Amino acid sequence: MSIAFKHHDTLRIFVEVAQQSSFSDAAKALHMTKGAISYQIKTLEANLGFEVFERTPRGVALTQKGQKLLDASRAHYRSIEVELAALKSTAMQSLTVGMSSYFAARWLSPLLMTFMQEHPDIQLRIQPMTQLFDLDYQGVDIAIRWGNGAWDDVDITPFLPMPAWPVGNAAAAQNVQQLGLERAFSEFTLLRDHDDSNAWSDWYDAANLRHQTRKDTLIIPDPNVRVQAVIDGQGIALNDVLIARELEEGQLVRLSDIELTSYGYFLARPRRAPNNPGANAFVYWLQQQ
Repeated sequence: MSIAFKHHDTLRIFVEVAQQSSFSDAAKALHMTKGAISYQIKTLEANLGFEVFERTPRGVALTQKGQKLLDASRAHYRSIEVELAALKSTAMQSLTVGMSSYFAARWLSPLLMTFMQEHPDIQLRIQPMTQLFDLDYQGVDIAIRWGNGAWDDVDITPFLPMPAWPVGNAAAAQNVQQLGLERAFSEFTLLRDHDDSNAWSDWYDAANLRHQTRKDTLIIPDPNVRVQAVIDGQGIALNDVLIARELEEGQLVRLSDIELTSYGYFLARPRRAPNNPGANAFVYWLQQQ
Protein backbone atom coordinates (compact mmCIF):
# COMPACT_ATOMS: atom_id res chain seq x y z
CA MET A 1 0.00 0.00 0.00
CA SER A 2 1.38 3.43 -0.89
CA ILE A 3 0.50 6.55 1.10
CA ALA A 4 0.74 9.95 -0.56
CA PHE A 5 1.70 12.39 2.17
CA LYS A 6 0.31 15.87 1.73
CA HIS A 7 3.55 17.29 3.09
CA HIS A 8 6.94 15.61 2.97
CA ASP A 9 7.67 17.29 6.32
CA THR A 10 5.21 14.93 8.03
CA LEU A 11 7.64 12.04 7.65
CA ARG A 12 10.50 14.22 8.86
CA ILE A 13 8.48 15.14 11.97
CA PHE A 14 7.71 11.48 12.63
CA VAL A 15 11.41 10.58 12.47
CA GLU A 16 12.32 13.41 14.87
CA VAL A 17 9.67 12.38 17.42
CA ALA A 18 10.88 8.77 17.19
CA GLN A 19 14.45 9.96 17.69
CA GLN A 20 13.58 12.12 20.73
CA SER A 21 10.86 9.83 22.19
CA SER A 22 9.09 13.05 23.11
CA PHE A 23 6.73 15.49 21.39
CA SER A 24 8.17 18.35 23.45
CA ASP A 25 11.81 17.60 22.57
CA ALA A 26 10.94 17.12 18.90
CA ALA A 27 9.11 20.45 18.93
CA LYS A 28 12.21 22.20 20.28
CA ALA A 29 14.47 20.52 17.73
CA LEU A 30 12.20 21.49 14.82
CA HIS A 31 11.29 24.94 16.18
CA MET A 32 7.60 24.08 16.24
CA THR A 33 4.96 24.03 18.92
CA LYS A 34 4.09 20.81 20.71
CA GLY A 35 0.51 21.19 19.47
CA ALA A 36 1.66 21.38 15.87
CA ILE A 37 3.77 18.25 16.30
CA SER A 38 0.85 16.39 17.89
CA TYR A 39 -1.47 17.44 15.05
CA GLN A 40 0.98 16.26 12.38
CA ILE A 41 1.41 12.87 14.05
CA LYS A 42 -2.36 12.42 14.42
CA THR A 43 -2.73 13.30 10.73
CA LEU A 44 -0.04 10.78 9.83
CA GLU A 45 -1.72 8.04 11.87
CA ALA A 46 -5.08 8.86 10.28
CA ASN A 47 -3.59 8.61 6.78
CA LEU A 48 -1.82 5.36 7.59
CA GLY A 49 -4.75 3.77 9.39
CA PHE A 50 -2.66 2.67 12.36
CA GLU A 51 -0.90 4.19 15.36
CA VAL A 52 2.84 4.78 15.11
CA PHE A 53 3.32 5.77 18.76
CA GLU A 54 2.12 4.58 22.13
CA ARG A 55 1.73 7.39 24.63
CA THR A 56 3.54 6.72 27.92
CA PRO A 57 3.90 8.75 31.15
CA ARG A 58 7.49 9.57 30.14
CA GLY A 59 6.86 10.40 26.49
CA VAL A 60 6.10 8.18 23.52
CA ALA A 61 7.27 4.78 22.33
CA LEU A 62 7.10 3.31 18.86
CA THR A 63 4.50 0.67 18.07
CA GLN A 64 5.62 -2.37 16.10
CA LYS A 65 4.37 -0.82 12.86
CA GLY A 66 5.87 2.50 13.87
CA GLN A 67 9.28 0.86 14.19
CA LYS A 68 8.95 -0.59 10.70
CA LEU A 69 8.05 2.85 9.36
CA LEU A 70 11.07 4.37 11.13
CA ASP A 71 13.41 1.78 9.59
CA ALA A 72 12.01 2.49 6.13
CA SER A 73 12.21 6.26 6.67
CA ARG A 74 15.85 6.12 7.75
CA ALA A 75 16.71 4.07 4.67
CA HIS A 76 14.94 6.68 2.56
CA TYR A 77 16.86 9.59 4.05
CA ARG A 78 20.11 7.64 3.88
CA SER A 79 19.68 7.09 0.15
CA ILE A 80 19.06 10.82 -0.33
CA GLU A 81 22.24 11.63 1.62
CA VAL A 82 24.24 9.24 -0.56
CA GLU A 83 22.91 10.90 -3.71
CA LEU A 84 23.66 14.37 -2.36
CA ALA A 85 27.18 13.35 -1.41
CA ALA A 86 27.75 12.06 -4.95
CA LEU A 87 26.59 15.37 -6.40
CA LYS A 88 28.91 17.50 -4.26
CA SER A 89 32.13 18.81 -5.68
CA THR A 90 35.16 16.71 -4.81
CA ALA A 91 37.45 19.74 -4.85
CA MET A 92 36.71 20.48 -1.17
CA GLN A 93 36.10 17.60 1.21
CA SER A 94 33.42 18.21 3.83
CA LEU A 95 33.77 16.79 7.34
CA THR A 96 31.23 17.14 10.16
CA VAL A 97 32.44 16.34 13.67
CA GLY A 98 29.91 16.18 16.50
CA MET A 99 30.76 16.81 20.13
CA SER A 100 29.57 18.67 23.19
CA SER A 101 30.33 22.37 23.29
CA TYR A 102 31.94 21.59 26.66
CA PHE A 103 34.62 19.40 25.05
CA ALA A 104 35.02 21.69 22.06
CA ALA A 105 35.71 24.75 24.21
CA ARG A 106 37.81 23.10 26.92
CA TRP A 107 40.03 20.83 24.84
CA LEU A 108 39.66 20.98 21.06
CA SER A 109 39.25 24.66 20.20
CA PRO A 110 42.84 25.79 20.91
CA LEU A 111 44.18 23.05 18.61
CA LEU A 112 41.87 23.38 15.60
CA MET A 113 43.91 25.94 13.70
CA THR A 114 46.72 23.38 13.38
CA PHE A 115 44.41 20.92 11.64
CA MET A 116 43.08 23.58 9.29
CA GLN A 117 46.59 24.63 8.32
CA GLU A 118 47.64 21.04 7.68
CA HIS A 119 44.48 20.21 5.70
CA PRO A 120 43.30 23.26 3.73
CA ASP A 121 41.34 20.95 1.40
CA ILE A 122 39.00 19.81 4.19
CA GLN A 123 36.03 21.97 5.09
CA LEU A 124 35.59 21.20 8.79
CA ARG A 125 32.28 21.74 10.58
CA ILE A 126 32.06 21.35 14.35
CA GLN A 127 28.49 20.42 15.28
CA PRO A 128 27.58 20.96 18.95
CA MET A 129 25.62 17.95 20.18
CA THR A 130 24.30 16.74 23.52
CA GLN A 131 22.81 13.48 22.21
CA LEU A 132 25.63 11.70 20.40
CA PHE A 133 23.49 8.93 18.92
CA ASP A 134 22.23 8.02 15.42
CA LEU A 135 25.21 9.77 13.85
CA ASP A 136 24.37 8.88 10.26
CA TYR A 137 20.85 10.26 10.68
CA GLN A 138 22.27 13.53 12.03
CA GLY A 139 24.79 13.80 9.21
CA VAL A 140 27.82 13.42 11.49
CA ASP A 141 30.97 11.77 10.14
CA ILE A 142 32.71 11.47 13.52
CA ALA A 143 31.54 12.12 17.07
CA ILE A 144 33.60 12.52 20.21
CA ARG A 145 31.77 10.64 22.93
CA TRP A 146 32.37 10.55 26.68
CA GLY A 147 32.03 7.28 28.54
CA ASN A 148 33.70 3.88 28.76
CA GLY A 149 33.47 3.00 25.06
CA ALA A 150 30.97 0.17 25.59
CA TRP A 151 28.62 1.11 22.75
CA ASP A 152 27.40 -1.27 20.06
CA ASP A 153 25.64 1.27 17.81
CA VAL A 154 28.84 2.79 16.37
CA ASP A 155 32.43 1.92 15.51
CA ILE A 156 34.65 3.05 18.39
CA THR A 157 38.28 4.17 18.40
CA PRO A 158 39.95 4.89 21.79
CA PHE A 159 41.14 8.47 21.81
CA LEU A 160 41.64 10.34 25.09
CA PRO A 161 41.65 8.35 28.36
CA MET A 162 40.46 10.65 31.12
CA PRO A 163 39.30 9.07 34.42
CA ALA A 164 36.12 10.48 35.92
CA TRP A 165 35.37 11.18 39.56
CA PRO A 166 32.58 12.85 41.57
CA VAL A 167 32.57 16.57 42.17
CA GLY A 168 30.35 18.92 44.14
CA ASN A 169 30.41 22.44 45.46
CA ALA A 170 31.94 23.47 48.79
CA ALA A 171 28.76 22.59 50.71
CA ALA A 172 28.73 19.08 49.24
CA ALA A 173 32.38 18.61 50.17
CA GLN A 174 31.60 19.69 53.73
CA ASN A 175 28.79 17.12 53.91
CA VAL A 176 31.19 14.37 52.84
CA GLN A 177 33.70 15.47 55.49
CA GLN A 178 31.08 15.60 58.24
CA LEU A 179 28.91 12.60 57.36
CA GLY A 180 31.34 10.30 55.59
CA LEU A 181 31.23 9.17 51.99
CA GLU A 182 28.44 6.60 52.19
CA ARG A 183 25.91 8.65 54.14
CA ALA A 184 26.61 11.89 52.28
CA PHE A 185 26.27 10.21 48.88
CA SER A 186 23.00 8.60 49.93
CA GLU A 187 21.54 12.09 50.27
CA PHE A 188 22.95 13.71 47.12
CA THR A 189 21.07 14.18 43.85
CA LEU A 190 23.09 12.60 41.07
CA LEU A 191 23.31 14.55 37.83
CA ARG A 192 23.41 12.38 34.69
CA ASP A 193 23.87 13.15 31.00
CA HIS A 194 21.02 10.89 29.90
CA ASP A 195 18.54 8.54 31.48
CA ASP A 196 20.18 5.24 30.54
CA SER A 197 23.70 6.29 31.52
CA ASN A 198 25.52 3.72 33.65
CA ALA A 199 28.34 6.02 34.74
CA TRP A 200 27.09 6.56 38.27
CA SER A 201 26.30 2.86 38.66
CA ASP A 202 29.85 2.06 37.58
CA TRP A 203 31.25 4.53 40.10
CA TYR A 204 29.08 3.20 42.94
CA ASP A 205 30.36 -0.30 42.12
CA ALA A 206 33.96 0.97 42.22
CA ALA A 207 33.29 2.66 45.57
CA ASN A 208 31.43 -0.38 46.98
CA LEU A 209 28.43 1.79 47.80
CA ARG A 210 24.76 0.90 47.60
CA HIS A 211 23.18 2.23 44.40
CA GLN A 212 20.73 5.09 44.53
CA THR A 213 17.34 4.84 42.88
CA ARG A 214 16.59 6.72 39.67
CA LYS A 215 14.29 9.09 41.59
CA ASP A 216 17.43 10.56 43.17
CA THR A 217 18.78 11.69 39.79
CA LEU A 218 18.47 14.73 37.55
CA ILE A 219 19.04 14.46 33.79
CA ILE A 220 21.04 17.35 32.30
CA PRO A 221 22.36 16.43 28.82
CA ASP A 222 24.48 19.59 28.33
CA PRO A 223 27.81 19.22 30.20
CA ASN A 224 28.20 22.98 30.58
CA VAL A 225 24.80 23.27 32.22
CA ARG A 226 25.61 20.26 34.37
CA VAL A 227 28.81 21.90 35.65
CA GLN A 228 26.90 25.07 36.54
CA ALA A 229 24.18 23.03 38.26
CA VAL A 230 26.82 21.44 40.50
CA ILE A 231 28.26 24.86 41.32
CA ASP A 232 24.73 26.04 42.17
CA GLY A 233 24.21 23.12 44.55
CA GLN A 234 21.65 21.22 42.48
CA GLY A 235 23.52 17.93 42.91
CA ILE A 236 26.85 16.23 42.21
CA ALA A 237 28.28 14.99 38.91
CA LEU A 238 31.05 12.88 37.43
CA ASN A 239 33.72 15.02 35.81
CA ASP A 240 37.36 14.92 34.76
CA VAL A 241 40.38 17.20 34.49
CA LEU A 242 38.59 19.43 31.98
CA ILE A 243 37.09 21.22 34.99
CA ALA A 244 40.56 22.18 36.27
CA ARG A 245 39.73 25.89 36.27
CA GLU A 246 36.65 25.43 38.48
CA LEU A 247 38.68 23.25 40.85
CA GLU A 248 41.45 25.84 41.08
CA GLU A 249 38.95 28.62 41.77
CA GLY A 250 37.19 26.56 44.45
CA GLN A 251 33.85 26.52 42.64
CA LEU A 252 34.02 22.73 42.48
CA VAL A 253 35.62 20.21 44.83
CA ARG A 254 36.60 16.65 44.13
CA LEU A 255 34.59 14.50 46.56
CA SER A 256 36.48 11.20 46.37
CA ASP A 257 39.76 9.71 45.15
CA ILE A 258 37.84 6.78 43.68
CA GLU A 259 37.69 7.16 39.90
CA LEU A 260 36.44 5.44 36.77
CA THR A 261 39.73 4.57 35.11
CA SER A 262 38.16 3.15 31.94
CA TYR A 263 36.32 6.39 31.15
CA GLY A 264 37.37 9.11 28.77
CA TYR A 265 36.68 10.35 25.25
CA PHE A 266 36.23 8.04 22.27
CA LEU A 267 35.91 8.59 18.54
CA ALA A 268 32.62 7.20 17.27
CA ARG A 269 31.81 6.67 13.59
CA PRO A 270 28.58 5.40 12.05
CA ARG A 271 28.47 1.70 11.24
CA ARG A 272 28.90 0.93 7.55
CA ALA A 273 30.12 4.48 6.92
CA PRO A 274 31.77 4.90 3.50
CA ASN A 275 35.50 5.48 3.41
CA ASN A 276 36.08 9.18 4.07
CA PRO A 277 39.66 10.42 3.58
CA GLY A 278 38.84 13.61 5.48
CA ALA A 279 37.56 11.65 8.46
CA ASN A 280 40.63 9.41 8.38
CA ALA A 281 42.89 12.48 8.34
CA PHE A 282 41.03 14.03 11.28
CA VAL A 283 41.23 10.83 13.33
CA TYR A 284 44.97 10.55 12.67
CA TRP A 285 45.49 14.23 13.57
CA LEU A 286 43.50 13.87 16.81
CA GLN A 287 45.52 10.86 17.89
CA GLN A 288 48.73 12.87 17.44
CA GLN A 289 47.47 15.56 19.80
